[in-house]
Amino acid sequence: MLVECSAEPSVQAGLYGGERYLINTNLVGAINCLDHARRHDAAVIFLSTSRIYPIAPLRALPLVPTETRFVIPAADAGPGWSACGITENFPLDGSRSLYGATKLCAELIISEYVALYGLRAVINRCGVLTGPWQMGKVDQGFVVLWAARHLFGGALSYNGFGGAGLQVRDVLHVEDLCRLIHKQVAGITSYSGKIYNVGGGADCSVSLVELTEACVRRTGQNLVISSQPQTNPVDVPYYVTDNTAVTAATGWRPGLSIAAILDDIFGWLDEHREEVEAILK
Repeated sequence: MLVECSAEPSVQAGLYGGERYLINTNLVGAINCLDHARRHDAAVIFLSTSRIYPIAPLRALPLVPTETRFVIPAADAGPGWSACGITENFPLDGSRSLYGATKLCAELIISEYVALYGLRAVINRCGVLTGPWQMGKVDQGFVVLWAARHLFGGALSYNGFGGAGLQVRDVLHVEDLCRLIHKQVAGITSYSGKIYNVGGGADCSVSLVELTEACVRRTGQNLVISSQPQTNPVDVPYYVTDNTAVTAATGWRPGLSIAAILDDIFGWLDEHREEVEAILK
């Protein structure tokens, strides 16, 4: 069994140069792993990304700003989306960033290997992943970044979409993802050829404003958070995973709430302060 989770993880990768590095790492690297799996008759679990879904349609969702977040009205729904989140049927036409494109291309190659060579493989399109030992940065790992800056100090900013911090992501603890992978390893024949959206879901989603409030409650630190209204060309205002398909197929569902995830991250930051403060401050 090969779990293919290697990649350049930043959605901004390739935006300001380094396109060949990105393509070689994410796409060519995935193909190398697939060939290795073929040689050794191994199955593959491929960790893809929610960023394979195109930017313009995600920005076109009927989002309503509230005091703390963007929301999709409960009565609204369309192809591949509803208040429950984004499903595997969300339209794929449009640009998605070079990062997203490399991951989608890898998905397509995997589908060909499954059909042509009998490779056993399952694809998980993951939302935001987090947990201890993630070295959070502005362009990936934002939950750890937010927690660390509130605990250790440092600058934070609400970037894009008016700079109000209303953008929303669902968050999945790495332990919850590992539980799903164990299920898929055990039943790989049943799941081979399938594609699943995998994330925290609507119940484990958070906006930047809400994340700030949660960090302040834990640390007592009220940081001055700057505002940058201009939106990065590869950013989206809202992404929440609809886990209906993966739950129906495997029985899996996320177990850790936003509160539990933050408790785990802050506990790790406290325990390993000497090792990580200089990196994350």
